[in-house]
Amino acid sequence: MKKFFFASLLALASTSLCAAPFALAQDTTGQVTIKDPAEYNAYTNAVGQSDPKAKAAAIESFLTTYPQSVVKSDMLEQLMAAYQAGGDLNKTVDAAGRLLQIDANNLRALALTVYIKKAQAAQNPAGAQPLLDEAAALAQRGVTAAKPANMSAADFDKLKKATTPIFHSAIATDDVGKKDFAGAVAEFHAELDSVTPEQTTSGPPLNDTYMLGSAYVQMEPKDLMNAIWYLARAAAYAPEPAKSQIDAQAKYWYNRFHGGADGYEAIQAMAKASLAPTADYKITPAPSPQDVVAKIVAETPDLKTLALSDKEFILANGKKEDADKLWGQLKDVTTKIPGVVIAATATQLQLAVSEDAKTSKVADFTVNMKAPLTKVPVVGANADLIATFDSYTAAPPMIVLKDGELPAAPARKATPHAPVRHKK
Repeated sequence: MKKFFFASLLALASTSLCAAPFALAQDTTGQVTIKDPAEYNAYTNAVGQSDPKAKAAAIESFLTTYPQSVVKSDMLEQLMAAYQAGGDLNKTVDAAGRLLQIDANNLRALALTVYIKKAQAAQNPAGAQPLLDEAAALAQRGVTAAKPANMSAADFDKLKKATTPIFHSAIATDDVGKKDFAGAVAEFHAELDSVTPEQTTSGPPLNDTYMLGSAYVQMEPKDLMNAIWYLARAAAYAPEPAKSQIDAQAKYWYNRFHGGADGYEAIQAMAKASLAPTADYKITPAPSPQDVVAKIVAETPDLKTLALSDKEFILANGKKEDADKLWGQLKDVTTKIPGVVIAATATQLQLAVSEDAKTSKVADFTVNMKAPLTKVPVVGANADLIATFDSYTAAPPMIVLKDGELPAAPARKATPHAPVRHKK
């Protein structure tokens, strides 16, 4: 099974590392009370800068000069925004960390740090897990963060709505990295439930729709019904070449579950129209191997007439009563055994008889010879033997026969001679 550590097939995110995923900070010039005129002038000068690098430098100077300013938290938020606008991710994360030291549950600082660390992990698969662990730990704080006393309920709800998908996505991706697929499924659902269905058709939510389908595939036991839906949903809106690749995955699992491709187009249309599976979403599962065996046994009057590969399939996959019924008719019966030699000695030949066994070059029949062979066949040669059913094992499939012999050579017909005419 391919490991879906990140959505490497997709480049669906509409935001880059340097693009803010939400409004980081607002210019609050004129909305604060600073009694010291010099401090106030330094403050207004810093927040009034239009160039990100100049603004960051001015804010750093302000914080150095006035480390206990009443606007320190506000200035650190604006410093994060300035560094991010200037493309300096390391200093962006550093500014966020300084803000979290004085405001441990600051949603903007938490969300920005989580966002950047998760993106950095995606670019560095070898060192991804520690970054994801850090991002997930901060995201957990963000999910449970309470409203600050100095923020209105409306502003907090707006910021919470913008940052919640980022937090759940990071926790889910960390769970995928740790192979906690059940946890990842829950977190991906929490993320997608926190946005509108329209928002899931592009960007990170679309990427995580694909990741959700992949997580359902990797669960044990697999949840193929949900996997097929969310993979088909992601394929419906993904750009090429990801669209074709994801659609191929969805079709593969649909065929595995249903036993054929019929009906898949209807599932595609349903998934495109709805983020979550609808009440009428159904896929008829393919018959189980046991069901197939039961049908063969019930409908075949003489089981001895079945092909050797079918007999092997029944013995390997059937319920005990079906396998016993067939073996009762095969035991001690002599038959022809054509196959490809996998291993050979003078007294025993191991053959690949079924097509699967021939393809994988694995023996599924063992023939113990009645008398040692004078010429041992080479591996890969075709062999036709006559032998008697003796025993079998279902897993791995192996049918053992005894008294193996080479078929008797056909008798040569005498060549007729023309009558001899004698002279009188």
